[in-house]
Amino acid sequence: MALFGRGGAAADRRGTPADLLVVGLGNPGAEYEGSRHNVGAEVVDLLARRHGAALKRSKERALVAEVRIDDKRVTLAFPQTFMNLSGESVAALVRRHGITDPERIVIVQDELDLPLARVKVKRGGGLAGHNGLRSIKAHLHTDAFLRVRIGVGKPVSREHGVDHVLKRVSKRERGELDIAVQEAADAVELILDEGIDAAMNRVNTARD
Repeated sequence: MALFGRGGAAADRRGTPADLLVVGLGNPGAEYEGSRHNVGAEVVDLLARRHGAALKRSKERALVAEVRIDDKRVTLAFPQTFMNLSGESVAALVRRHGITDPERIVIVQDELDLPLARVKVKRGGGLAGHNGLRSIKAHLHTDAFLRVRIGVGKPVSREHGVDHVLKRVSKRERGELDIAVQEAADAVELILDEGIDAAMNRVNTARD
């Protein structure tokens, strides 16, 4: 059964509704820490620490923290399903946290189509070949969720794509991505505080 039917209503919702569900994509396991593919997970970890919480394992196959930001209830999550199956965890989180509007879901992701460390905010739309987004769309039956995209640059060729996103980066690139992770966390807070349109206007034009 589709989670989001006509009018964007979610099926089988339960639990206290969250004002925002923020999901940082990545792969679980120490071998993937510090890779380009895990920058989304780094953002939710940073947001949890900013607001005095720690990510803990949940029944929804994710590491989760529930925080309050300016009196709003925010659920932060890092799926533990591996990237290609992210939608399984996200669908369970949507049900658990009473999400009834896909625009109350923010997916934080790595983006090959953006220069290294460039951050942009997006409302719905194409998936740009991202397997994590593809899985989420398949399970939620919508692509109308919000995205905070962190540029990781293009590989030298398509054959090197997997190595490009899964390997740890150089010290110089790591420094740039650390700044981008901070900026992406700021972007999530801006979406919560001022809405998606204001966030797109400010974040997407910041370096243009």
